[in-house]
Amino acid sequence: MAAIDRRVRFVVVLSWLAAAQVIASPVQAQLRATLVVNGLNRPVGFVQHPTDASVQLVIEQGGRVRVLRAGQLQSPDFLDVTNQISAGGEQGLLGLAFAPDFKTSGRVFASFTNRTGDSVIARFTRLGTDSLRLDPASEFDLRWPNGNRFITQPFTNHNGGNIAFGPDGFLYIGFGDGGSGDDPLNMAQNPQSLLGKVLRLDVAVSAGDAEGYDVPASNPFVGRAGVLPEIWSLGLRNPWRWSFDDPARGGTGALVIADVGQGAWEEVDYEPAGAGGRNYGWRNREGAHNNVTSTAPFSTPLRDPIWEYPHPVGASITGGFVYRGTALGSSYVGRYFFADYVSSRVWSVALVVSPTTGEASAQSVIEHTADLASGAASPSSFGVDASGELYIVGYSGSIYRVESAGSSSGRAHTGPIVGTARPRP
Repeated sequence: MAAIDRRVRFVVVLSWLAAAQVIASPVQAQLRATLVVNGLNRPVGFVQHPTDASVQLVIEQGGRVRVLRAGQLQSPDFLDVTNQISAGGEQGLLGLAFAPDFKTSGRVFASFTNRTGDSVIARFTRLGTDSLRLDPASEFDLRWPNGNRFITQPFTNHNGGNIAFGPDGFLYIGFGDGGSGDDPLNMAQNPQSLLGKVLRLDVAVSAGDAEGYDVPASNPFVGRAGVLPEIWSLGLRNPWRWSFDDPARGGTGALVIADVGQGAWEEVDYEPAGAGGRNYGWRNREGAHNNVTSTAPFSTPLRDPIWEYPHPVGASITGGFVYRGTALGSSYVGRYFFADYVSSRVWSVALVVSPTTGEASAQSVIEHTADLASGAASPSSFGVDASGELYIVGYSGSIYRVESAGSSSGRAHTGPIVGTARPRP
């Protein structure tokens, strides 16, 4: 049986690789990666400052948030929580998000694993009137339903940790399943656990609020017995970077999630704006394939990814953004960029959105690895600047801006490969 499984996977991989060599779409301009800054220490995030278009913040896993102004690193740091965190492997400082009202409130939220390896979502405020520094004394850790100001992580991996404000003004938080293999505690399907979930919180509360958030009344499980109302969606293994398709730039407002697989498949999940309550299947399914089926999932249907690729192609997906800038040309607008950290490869895929259902299908994947060269090495994250232009964060210490090289090329494949109705590698 194992031999049959290996043969099937080998055929799938060969089909994917063969199809990826098809030269297609002369409309797509060739891309290049231009070095912006190097010398960083394990960068895992790149966040645009909301009130200064020339400034971005670089998240270093070890605990520093560096200020990047016009491509030059500045001093002092925006934030330094080095002494408060555990860093290494998949732990550390993992996310940063500016409140939509930052200009007036000065609030910024950070996501990190504390000294005991548990997950913390902390609120900070700027230092006086300085929009490029946070006041370390202002830290307020959100308090969760069990009364703790941290979320217990049973293992050291699969922390997730990405945070971002959605177009609706609420804070979204992505947590992995708690770690180990095959989610042994079945956290991702447990409605009483915040692990393996995307959470949605209203953090526009008074400074004296004990929890630091309210649960939005429109959350999908509000009022349902036995389900934590903070949960927005579930069934995720380790959502490593996800983003919203920015409606301010013509996007749909959809949530696009890159969920790291286990032994066989990496996946991209698509959630139309406002479509909370979805179950993406882990641990019952890995990608669109059965995995551990001995226990029933919390809910059905289980949502298939809109794109997946097998492990010989890559082994740790890094989510990016739906491109809504102008520098790459109109043919790239609406394409979702993503990468694989292990194989150092970068792709984009067209998202074709139904005007009636809001659901998307993925078509015409293009690999950009060769064109981006060193810009594709060990991609830990992506970012966008104030103009919607795309950046790649390299874990080895560099950040690159993705630009048009001006010529027409690109390797792509279109349509299904392995006899399915959905486009899959």
